[in-house]
Amino acid sequence: MGLKFLGIYPNTPDDGSPTIWQDEETGDLVIQSWKADEETVRQAQEVGSIPGHSTDVPDHETVIRLPANMLQFIPHLNSEVHGGNGGT
Repeated sequence: MGLKFLGIYPNTPDDGSPTIWQDEETGDLVIQSWKADEETVRQAQEVGSIPGHSTDVPDHETVIRLPANMLQFIPHLNSEVHGGNGGT
């Protein structure tokens, strides 16, 4: 798997800043960012996603908080949603 660097938190003052890469083979995004605090995770669980889907976060996943100014680095291939129960 080859990763392509897409961007890092603008004007970052330290080594632990949010960073985004893209898997050149699959197009998947690999994101390093701040772990969401307990209150954010609780709010996400309250809001949920789709009816009947668990709001628990599995051990192999985490909830991250991606700063809004990092959205500029996410590639926009097209406006179609490809699966994933993207909602409305």
